[in-house]
Amino acid sequence: MTEQVSEELKQKVLDYLRTVPKAKNRDVATAIGVPKHDVDLAINTLAKEDKVEFLYLGTSYVTLKGKGQG
Repeated sequence: MTEQVSEELKQKVLDYLRTVPKAKNRDVATAIGVPKHDVDLAINTLAKEDKVEFLYLGTSYVTLKGKGQG
């Protein structure tokens, strides 16, 4: 059971992440007005595509690849 993630949704996630240093998936979902489940799928897909990375700072965050260490 593979769920497809639209290119439009992935682009919205990337656009939002360009505006913040790091974010929780729930915050991304709220900011772009999309259900968290859909954002989770998009972020996991983007991570597999090596476009975003996860940060573990006591809790899990996501950031653009290479942006979180700056």
